[in-house]
Amino acid sequence: MKRTWLQIFLLGIVFLPFTSFLQAQTSLVPWLSVGPDGGDARSFAFDPANSSHLYLGTTNSWLYQSNDGGGSWQRLARLGKDDDFVIDNIVIDSSDPKTLIVGVWTLGKTGGELYISHDGGITWSASNDLHGQSVFALAQSSSNPKLLVAGTLRGVYRSEDKGVHWKQISPASSSEIHEVESIAIDPTDPQIIYAGTWHLPWKTTDSGANWSSIKQGVIDDSDVFSIIIDPSRPSVVYASACSGIYRSDNGGSLFRKVQGIPATARRTRVLLRDPVNRDIVYAGTTEGLYKTTNGGASWIRTTGPDVIINDVYVDPKNAQHVLLATDRSGVLVSQDAGITFAAANNGFSQRQVASLLVDSKRAGRLYAGVVNDKSYGGVFISEDSGKTWKQQSDKLEGRDVFDLAETSDGVIVAGTSHGIFRFDGTSWAVDGMVVNQTEKTVSVTVRGKKGKKATRINKTVVESSKPITIDGRVSKLSVSGNIWYAATSDGVYRSVNQGSTWEGPVLTAKDYLFVAASNAVVLAARRQDLMLSEDNGRTWQPVALPTGLSDVRALTTSPNGTLWVGGLQGVFYSDDKGQNWRPIERLPIAEINGLHYDAGLGRVVVTSRRSTVVLAFNVDDKSWKWWDTGWTVHSVQSLGERLVGASLYDGVVMQPGSPSTGLRRLGGQPGSQSTAGATNEAQK
Repeated sequence: MKRTWLQIFLLGIVFLPFTSFLQAQTSLVPWLSVGPDGGDARSFAFDPANSSHLYLGTTNSWLYQSNDGGGSWQRLARLGKDDDFVIDNIVIDSSDPKTLIVGVWTLGKTGGELYISHDGGITWSASNDLHGQSVFALAQSSSNPKLLVAGTLRGVYRSEDKGVHWKQISPASSSEIHEVESIAIDPTDPQIIYAGTWHLPWKTTDSGANWSSIKQGVIDDSDVFSIIIDPSRPSVVYASACSGIYRSDNGGSLFRKVQGIPATARRTRVLLRDPVNRDIVYAGTTEGLYKTTNGGASWIRTTGPDVIINDVYVDPKNAQHVLLATDRSGVLVSQDAGITFAAANNGFSQRQVASLLVDSKRAGRLYAGVVNDKSYGGVFISEDSGKTWKQQSDKLEGRDVFDLAETSDGVIVAGTSHGIFRFDGTSWAVDGMVVNQTEKTVSVTVRGKKGKKATRINKTVVESSKPITIDGRVSKLSVSGNIWYAATSDGVYRSVNQGSTWEGPVLTAKDYLFVAASNAVVLAARRQDLMLSEDNGRTWQPVALPTGLSDVRALTTSPNGTLWVGGLQGVFYSDDKGQNWRPIERLPIAEINGLHYDAGLGRVVVTSRRSTVVLAFNVDDKSWKWWDTGWTVHSVQSLGERLVGASLYDGVVMQPGSPSTGLRRLGGQPGSQSTAGATNEAQK
């Protein structure tokens, strides 16, 4: 099938759509995810036959596994076709550890699935009965392994055949039993089911035929995140909610609020009982881990308040071994029953790398700037081509890093959520001091000579404004030449002395996202407009968007003077300073999210938010090469003999061989360009 498609393409008879192009690439080797380690971890599950075999859910559709108790992690499977499934629920069949049932929900919108695997996570199938549903809760009965219960936005569902078929057991028309966040099944009587919703808890004692509210003692309108039942005393029930932790000693008829956890940490996302000592309970909150050793009479916090905890695992064979799944800091491990923790992210990389920089002066050095990780993020540096990473975020104070750039003399500069920073090799220092100079005509008195009268003349003087520091979001930096530019939320700034001081904004409109310079030509853009300067940013004129381009999602300039812009509709270029734009026709990708001129390749590299394919354009004849990275990336650069990319959710990814690995060159004869567009290279 692949050969047939290529032959047809080369003959120019037909152009297959985007999906067919991707289907032709299944034999290509995906690039390697190399870190930085860490990111968002959501949920744990352990193999009942081997407690050292763990599974880990994430926020971007990936399921990981560990065979050494969380000491290291490997990617196991990606569920679905997109990167927005949150894996909050993993059930391993207690009667068949090769059977996994996973419930997912979609980040930022409704939707989700329930997936089943019968071969340890190698292959998966989706449940027809729960197709498109956000599955927020999932539990298997300990007394009847065939029975599963799921909680979704629509209500409570029950399966009696290990997840193959599902039936709603909460009233479909109920105004209360929906948006189900947590589920618990009585360990001795599977007809007794507890359901925690975004508005209080509920209970059924007859498999859903009848439901009763069990809100007595719970603060009104509480979101119930977690419910656990004492296996030796099923009448003892704990529930965690946005209003705190509650305990019932009579099967939920009456709850009392557990004291000892501060109100600021009351959003307890998970409760877990020690598998041996029932008086020990762990509470994972949005402000750290709390632990009680006396059944909730008193609690102590064992982590810092900045740790956001999504799940807790306690080794059933060694209660000293505790794992936390957290936002930003990934997996944390304790070997002393939760008193102290260390990172356990070897092989686990879920970082959102917003900026990637290959150091041109130091071989093997990489910089990765991440977002949404606060004190656990900032900038990571690798000295060995991505094998190991070290966080280097001193003085960034939790800022997101949107761009990293290198000056001509090797200085590293960062554009952040609040200002510009410069790296001295150890820590970051605030940069971006703005001093604007204005000329002013003043009248001065000049003394007369040898008895002559004094006269008044006009004189032009230069006044400097009071220094201020750029403090807005800095989305893009151009610092490779003698004159630097910064695209910020407050406009575009310029520096004529390599960052010692800045002036401007020279473009005063808000929310500039892009700026690129080549020689004296500077191109800057917001989403809906382009501005061009041909005199190093002194004067600017508007440039019309290319016909057919709805908005700007990426831009760059190349040394030959060509301007490049990209967006939802593809890639456009201009060889005459934006007077005329041409589309690159018959591209296998759309929804462009990255354009970058790479000096190592001597080409403009193009990426897409909806494809794993990367294109590299010859800046003269507009012919192109392509690679399939296997990941959704937004920036690709050359690193010695290989290519490296910044992914949206999976950290830094790297080509496993040389730049020719996975390379394909398709299309017509080189240079067969017309005014309607450009073809690609006729090589296989």
